Amino acid sequence: MAPGSALIPRLRELSPGTEALRYCFALPAHPESVAGARRLTKARLDEWRTGGDAREAAVLIVSELVTNAVVHTASARVVCELRYLTGGLRVSVQDQGHQPGGPRLGRGADDEHGRGLLLVDSLSSAWGSHDAGDGSGRIVWAELPHGSEHSC
Repeated sequence: MAPGSALIPRLRELSPGTEALRYCFALPAHPESVAGARRLTKARLDEWRTGGDAREAAVLIVSELVTNAVVHTASARVVCELRYLTGGLRVSVQDQGHQPGGPRLGRGADDEHGRGLLLVDSLSSAWGSHDAGDGSGRIVWAELPHGSEHSC
């Protein structure tokens, strides 16, 4: 697991004059929304001219996080946010109702749950979760490595 991952968020400060790109969308918490989340993410990252490997990793992470929100929570909708800060891409998905203890990595191939988070962990430089500030659910986030391609 990467340093600063799991449930310990790493904070980054923006330098004066640095712009952050941000895109947010909400979808019903239905299984068919996972494909919609992938399409919306890919389209936005294409607009931001995000490189192929970074784009594909982000799309896969969004797919896993939205799937987890749909399958493991009692949500009516999920909200996804893509954000570039100081050259790094952060993906977050908020649900409306979470299980106590938050998301957990699977321990192996026989685990019924948590295997998708192993993929998120391997593709990201850090990931974690926290309760939404207003108590309305949980936010699970992942950051792509600083070396991800981006040109705006």
